[in-house]
Amino acid sequence: MRAIQVSEFGGPEVLTPVELPDPTPGRGQVVVGMAAADVIFLDTLLRSGWGKEIFPRELPYIPGGGGAGEVVEIGEGVDPAWIGRRVVTRTGTGYAERVVADADEIMPIPDGMAFETAAALVHDGATAIMMERLGVAEKGEWVLVTAAAGGAGSLLVQLAIDAGARVVAAASSDAKLALARELGAEVTVDYTRPDWIERVREATGGGAALVYDGAGGPLGTAALNALADGGRFVTYGTAEGFAAPDRELAARRGLRVFTPLLDGPPTREAANEWLALALERAAEGRLRPAIGAVYPLERAADAHRALAERATVGKSLLLPGDTGA
Repeated sequence: MRAIQVSEFGGPEVLTPVELPDPTPGRGQVVVGMAAADVIFLDTLLRSGWGKEIFPRELPYIPGGGGAGEVVEIGEGVDPAWIGRRVVTRTGTGYAERVVADADEIMPIPDGMAFETAAALVHDGATAIMMERLGVAEKGEWVLVTAAAGGAGSLLVQLAIDAGARVVAAASSDAKLALARELGAEVTVDYTRPDWIERVREATGGGAALVYDGAGGPLGTAALNALADGGRFVTYGTAEGFAAPDRELAARRGLRVFTPLLDGPPTREAANEWLALALERAAEGRLRPAIGAVYPLERAADAHRALAERATVGKSLLLPGDTGA
């Protein structure tokens, strides 16, 4: 099978196309022929060698964390009815024509949903649902979404609007702000401008009630100042490290701060629950992944470069193209 392999940590150039033997499922496992592989910013960090204590990677490894395709082979103890089923998988790899997953790491794709749509929800859909549950946007309140044109951010814009909230979307280019407006954001703000916090506070009449921060780092930390007193701050961004809100200041202002990713990866059960909800809402037409960049498998390095350069508008995917046909 064709795959992308990392033999040493480094820049995008270490993503090397290779030919490997087809994987074989063990007991309780399946092989998924991948039609679309999820690509997230975390992949670029792990490729560089970041986060080994939380996300250990032994070299060489196949990057990624899942995607969508068809079950083409099953191991002992797995129901044969899975053969030929269209599924999403959230597992420890993804940039390959075929991946092995445990049977509890797959779930059916809703009827009529494209592989690309399902793959785009594997991580960002689950993340968005997790953040929505922590923040709980309320009808009529102002919600600020940073990195609003990213995979998870664009979904959080939609989730907040679906809850009846009013959304301020913050992003870094005209194209990204245009996407946020298309998704329903009432106000858009370029957060590369030095006065962006003031603009948010002015637009919201004194500050947002809730911030979903997908930027992290200094931008995410600054976003705390866009909150009204008593507001909620939910951060998941890692592009420049985690946001570092001043806890003492937050306490004085009555702010509630949620930093779930600092607790490490979610449990498999929780991630599956959030992914199932994201798929359900997408099937109902209430959630639409904004897929902005699709690459053939061999161009994984280009996908990583675009993410690192903040050039991607919306979600990125790789298309390995093996569905068992």
